[in-house]
Amino acid sequence: MITARARYLRIAPLKLRRVASLLSGKKVDDALALLKFMPQKGARLVRKVVESALANAEQRPNVDIDALIIKGIQVDGGPSLKRFMARAMGRVNRILKRSSHLTVVLAEGPAKKR
Repeated sequence: MITARARYLRIAPLKLRRVASLLSGKKVDDALALLKFMPQKGARLVRKVVESALANAEQRPNVDIDALIIKGIQVDGGPSLKRFMARAMGRVNRILKRSSHLTVVLAEGPAKKR
């Protein structure tokens, strides 16, 4: 299994999970093509991590790059930045600027028929 991880991404985990949920079980080539044309900011971040995992796989001599699938993609919450916004009559509201940790796991799928 080949993994790649990005930590402390400045995007809320909920927004990142919307993109990541579409990719589990897909071939890496198909996933990269899908991510390339998605308009969300999270698609760009997920694409970078999938490409990093693919580069990690190329370093291993016994891995068939064309048969790789996304076995798992996990989005966890990171630390939140706490900010305050002034409101009416001297009050204040708290704003949480959330961050995410993203982990992508690749594995070899079934062998191609020749």
